[in-house]
Amino acid sequence: MMSDEHFMKEAIKEAKKAMLRDEVPVGAIIVCNGEIVARAHNLTETLNDATAHAEMQAFTAAENQMGSKYLTGCTLYVTIEPCPMCAGAAYWTQVSRIVYGAEDTKKGFLSQGLDLLHPKTKLSSGIMEDACSNLLIDYFKQKRK
Repeated sequence: MMSDEHFMKEAIKEAKKAMLRDEVPVGAIIVCNGEIVARAHNLTETLNDATAHAEMQAFTAAENQMGSKYLTGCTLYVTIEPCPMCAGAAYWTQVSRIVYGAEDTKKGFLSQGLDLLHPKTKLSSGIMEDACSNLLIDYFKQKRK
């Protein structure tokens, strides 16, 4: 069985793809039965779509791959704490677990409370937190130059 760190490294690879596209570097993957079924990164600028967050892209890809709107038994790995919109989408997909790296104290869903998640969804945080956080810090430093 692969570790949370292994899969978070894959989400970080996606975040780096976002950065190369001049997108906020957030990456997400969805794992079911130990296999990656979806990979995604932010596409809000590319698609000119405020809802094109990495998590939303990953949910759609995983649902298409799995042939189901439910992701029960799957884990979402994302480099930053999901926003309330993405947490709400996670609720509707019934994803079994969310694992994130860095906290988002300004726009993260936890500021609204755990009730945004499905009652059966488990939450893990702080996985490779420094690596995930540093991607965002470096990106915004570059933007402010």
